[in-house]
Amino acid sequence: MGQKIMRFLKPYGVTIRQYNILRILRNQNPVPASVNLLIERMIDKNSNVSRIVDKLERKNFVIRKVSNADRRAVDIKITEKGLDLLRRIDNEEPANEKNFKTLSEKETKTINKLLDKLRG
Repeated sequence: MGQKIMRFLKPYGVTIRQYNILRILRNQNPVPASVNLLIERMIDKNSNVSRIVDKLERKNFVIRKVSNADRRAVDIKITEKGLDLLRRIDNEEPANEKNFKTLSEKETKTINKLLDKLRG
């Protein structure tokens, strides 16, 4: 599945982890997110969030600034360019989803239950 998602995202110039962070930031928008919040919500908890945010910032998909509330913290927000990218991906996603429609609802629930069990 990861390979299919990677192939789907490749033309957009983002990785699965970058896409995950952009979606988290879109859901937070217009409220900025901290690195800790991103780590907490990431699918892959072993990701180097700071490095991923660096790459997204270089692509102008996110902006980073020192928090007004806590000068030791950094606020991260998605840019309009990042939102545009997600809208483009969302428009193509239904075509990609057909690859994942081979499972019944019961099978999907079973897989989710087993994955939750493995995660502890």
